Amino acid sequence: MNNAVNNGVWSGSWVAERLGVELVGDDTLTDLLGLALRRNPKRAHLLVSHVLGKHVPQSPSVVYGYGFALGRRVRELLGADEAGRAVVLGYAETATGLGHSVADGLGLARYLHSTRRPVPGVPPAGGFEESHSHATSHLLLPEEPALLAGNGPLVLVDDEFSTGNTVLNTIRDLHERYPRRRYVVVALVDMRSPADAGRLDVFAQEIGARVDLVAAASGTVRLPDGVLEKGQELVARHESPARQGQEPHGEVARIARVDLCWPRGLPDGGRHGFTPRHRIRLDNALPAMAARLAEAIPDDARRVLVLGFEELMYAPLRLARELEQVTDSEVRYSTTTRSPVLAVDDPGYAIRSRLVFPAHDDPADGPGERYAYNVAGAGFDTVVAVVDSVADTPELHAPDGLLAQLAAHTPHVLLAVVPSYVPESLYVPERPAMLPEPLRGPAFSSYPAEEVGWLLQDLSEVTLEAPTEEREEAIQSGGAHYAESLPVEYQPSEQYQELFHTALEASAGRLAKGVGAVTELVLAERSPRPVLVSLARAGTPIGVLMRRWAQFRHGLDLPHYAVSIVRGRGIDANALRWLAAHHDPRDVVFVDGWTGKGAITRELADAVKEFEAGGGAAGFDPEIAVLADPGSCVRTYGTREDFLIPSACLNSTVSGLISRTVLRTDLVGPDDFHGAKFYRELAGADVSVAFLDAVTARFPDVVEDVDAQAKELLSGDRAPTWEGWAAVERISEEYGIHDVNLVKPGVGETTRVLLRRVPWKILARAGAGADLDHVRLLAEQRGVPVEEVAELPYTCVGLIHPKYTRGATGADGRAVTV
Repeated sequence: MNNAVNNGVWSGSWVAERLGVELVGDDTLTDLLGLALRRNPKRAHLLVSHVLGKHVPQSPSVVYGYGFALGRRVRELLGADEAGRAVVLGYAETATGLGHSVADGLGLARYLHSTRRPVPGVPPAGGFEESHSHATSHLLLPEEPALLAGNGPLVLVDDEFSTGNTVLNTIRDLHERYPRRRYVVVALVDMRSPADAGRLDVFAQEIGARVDLVAAASGTVRLPDGVLEKGQELVARHESPARQGQEPHGEVARIARVDLCWPRGLPDGGRHGFTPRHRIRLDNALPAMAARLAEAIPDDARRVLVLGFEELMYAPLRLARELEQVTDSEVRYSTTTRSPVLAVDDPGYAIRSRLVFPAHDDPADGPGERYAYNVAGAGFDTVVAVVDSVADTPELHAPDGLLAQLAAHTPHVLLAVVPSYVPESLYVPERPAMLPEPLRGPAFSSYPAEEVGWLLQDLSEVTLEAPTEEREEAIQSGGAHYAESLPVEYQPSEQYQELFHTALEASAGRLAKGVGAVTELVLAERSPRPVLVSLARAGTPIGVLMRRWAQFRHGLDLPHYAVSIVRGRGIDANALRWLAAHHDPRDVVFVDGWTGKGAITRELADAVKEFEAGGGAAGFDPEIAVLADPGSCVRTYGTREDFLIPSACLNSTVSGLISRTVLRTDLVGPDDFHGAKFYRELAGADVSVAFLDAVTARFPDVVEDVDAQAKELLSGDRAPTWEGWAAVERISEEYGIHDVNLVKPGVGETTRVLLRRVPWKILARAGAGADLDHVRLLAEQRGVPVEEVAELPYTCVGLIHPKYTRGATGADGRAVTV
């Protein structure tokens, strides 16, 4: 009963034979649609979609896949830039999930669906009428009224494009308020008659806008004369309680509640708007929520239905799709509905059974019947009912309510309640949002899960990269912050990769000694059980190595996390909150790879002070522990030599395949971790674990050297002199740069500027040897001159000049102008 064809019988044949209704069009039309009869005085027939997930239970992957594919087609039609500026509008109630899936297919589009539920305190930003519907009035209630005010395309999504009246009413209302140049209409099926087909083009000419149409299939419905009266007669003849459902299965099911741990502040759907940032939060939370559902489903359940609730279609669909991936059960998805439809238990009819129950969300238009179709008699072992918190009422749990009706037809009923989203302007949170658990490999990064937990959110599906020169120009012309985008990941040449491996072979022992020494200082002076917190991403390989040394030398299993710090914007305060909630801040030791002039050292100190002043937990020590401190900026280091650390030679391929961190307001909300991408596609070039293993293999060889080095450091004067900062100030003025942030001292910083930025020139200490082989190669490849300098406190220095380099960024991370 869940397919368009049952034993060779089309699920529209019953209506077609009795009313003379015909579907004419694409070959796939009858695969997508069946027919049923409405209890509606305006229209006799109902086109029943088998891929929408409303009336007919269907695989959630199929349902989501149809919407996502339509979104991809719209993206191809508009182009990536226009698609990123688009707003997608879905129609309540039937197309709320479809519209959301289309928005996902577009990629960066924002989403809103119309609603029939007024929300006190949220003024309508528009509305329209759906003339043929059982419930005609639609409201638009975006949290941000400006959501509809942009000049990007508006993409309108409905399950069925029949007469075009609803779309015309919508465009007419919105175009008067928020005129724009382009609209795209999307539907699963375009069923307009030839007479209706031209109306959209005429209307587009009247308002001076372009209107495109995208549909999965097209055709039309041929209706004989008198079809409305014949349909009403058929409904009256067949509609009786005995004919509307299947007999109960005989025993009352156990009803259990499952706590999804839905992310605090994450919208349950698009009623008030849903952004790409929201989607990323949902994507990150889905595996854990689906795991909770899977755990509650009996082991012997063969068929499971995830049942959404009226306009709440997208969240249950995504949960069902995730559940489909983690369970051996056959998972199906559908939702309850307001729409009254006749049920006939016949293979040639699309609605085989009907459950009737009272409305349970206190609807604005008063109490009434609600329905769940094709659930009774479908052989589901478990039904997971997903409702929002507004609908979790006594009526839901009443003897004639939805849960009781489900319990009469399935052995197990689970209830999952999603918090109804309240726009931020209408409430003040009682406490900070619950933060997610750290991301770990292999789902995020190529490091083993125990090596590091990333206090970040995964932005892997967001396109953030641009060519280096183009990115620099955008930073300058738009005043954008460097952390709002990513450079294209540098793909090393074969020659450069050989240099990396040669450098690693030559320096592995030196690295092992430095790692061991700094770890011993941390254990002796900071905490006997430190919590290592690396500054992503350059600090992360060093943090992993320090953790490995503590395990190798002392049998300690130290916790290790990676957090984001951004120049001009400080450390991720939400990451600090998470750390304070799980560890004693006094045990936290921040770790980085090396110091240059000490800018991040100062940034961290200021950020921790600001965090505490804002009410955050006290006790974090902002002093960084580093492998190398050539700038003399910290007290806790393994060496102050400026030498090649091979992990500085590469980007993500030596850092667990993780990008530099991203902080952009449309992707990272006030209660979110900063973001980063996992470049899974670069796995073939990944040397992250090989780098760690090469250094770790030298640990036994350097034990005595480490002990001697640590003893010497512990007894010596390690007070920072900041001589590196003084040298940078001198170089900045001497070369007419006049901004210390554009002077990148040391081998590590020079390497990074060559990989990520557009440097003006490189200063190299005269006589520097193999430590600069890779710098010279990169400079040659980039066309950057290398100038040898006799008196230089660092092995090399990279220079960015605002006069010659478009987009050079200063202390606040924004463009410097001259």
